[in-house]
Amino acid sequence: PFMARPAALDGTLAGDVGFDPLGFAKSESDLMNFREAEVKHARLAMLAAAGWPVSELLDKKIASAFGMSPILDNTDRVPSLLNGGLGKISPLYWVGTIGLAAA
Repeated sequence: PFMARPAALDGTLAGDVGFDPLGFAKSESDLMNFREAEVKHARLAMLAAAGWPVSELLDKKIASAFGMSPILDNTDRVPSLLNGGLGKISPLYWVGTIGLAAA
C-alpha cells in the first residue's frame, strides 16, 4: 500500500497483490522464471517432508530386502545433521546426489 506497484505485477496472476519490495521481477519473463522456481522448490520441500518419516518407517524393511544393514540409530531415527549419523552414509551416495542435482 505504501510502495508503487512494479510493472511486471499487474494483478493477472493468482495471489498477485503487487508485493515485490526488493524489485526482483524486472520483467514478465523474470516473474515467470521466479514463479516456476518457487513452484519447483515447494514441490521439493513437500517431497522432503513426506520422505523423512517414510524413510524412518521403511528403512529396516528395505535394508533387509537387499541384505544390507539399516542405517537408523537405536531410537529408529534417520541420520541427519540434527541427530548425527551421517558418517554411516557412503561418500559415493553424496557424490551421486550432487551429480544428479547438478544435471
